[in-house]
Amino acid sequence: MGLFAISDLHLAFTCDKPMDIFGDKWYKHDEKIKENWSNKIGEEDTVLIAGDISWSMKMEDGMKDLEWIHNLPGRKIISKGNHDYWWQSINKLNRLYEDINFIQNNFFTYEEYAICGTRGWNPPVPEKYSEHDEKIYSREKIRLKLSLDSAVKAGYKKIIVMIHFPPVNDKFEESDFTKIFKEYNVEKVMYGHLHGPSLKRVYEGEHDGIEYMVTSCDYINFDPIRII
Repeated sequence: MGLFAISDLHLAFTCDKPMDIFGDKWYKHDEKIKENWSNKIGEEDTVLIAGDISWSMKMEDGMKDLEWIHNLPGRKIISKGNHDYWWQSINKLNRLYEDINFIQNNFFTYEEYAICGTRGWNPPVPEKYSEHDEKIYSREKIRLKLSLDSAVKAGYKKIIVMIHFPPVNDKFEESDFTKIFKEYNVEKVMYGHLHGPSLKRVYEGEHDGIEYMVTSCDYINFDPIRII
């Protein structure tokens, strides 16, 4: 059994949203993901997918993308991205497939680890933060704590967090998210969202005893990376 991670699948089987407009490496990217995934992941493995699953706007349109994920080997744990407008009731989502778990104010487990998470939001940048940004940022901090508290209450001490947005701003300054990670003694944090030129400067490696990993598809060459 292994634990792997990937994010930003940006599937679009029911809408016209070709990802190669963001570069040639995205050409037929779903085929690359499927091939790499199938060659590496077994039915006993677990894959964490940190958001931006589908371009679909409605749940009924996104079902084909979810079915595609369902048909890949292994168990999948999914958290929300900023483009996942199809995302509906968490209870409804978690009744769809036995092999897919969706995180929202809750947690799931992998061996002795609790897998927690939330979508997140861009951390504050002076003079570039609106009241709308602050509202979403505050809400996402609450959701992250709800997820972490549920794991701690259940007795878990080893914690991995999935978050879609980078946990720090472009100056790599400490944020409320990184403070929460330290408060709860989180071991590993994985995030995506960044693509193209933004991937030249990423926040990864060990910081304050926490390992940060970037899992954007184009950063890891559409190949799930092994976490444990």
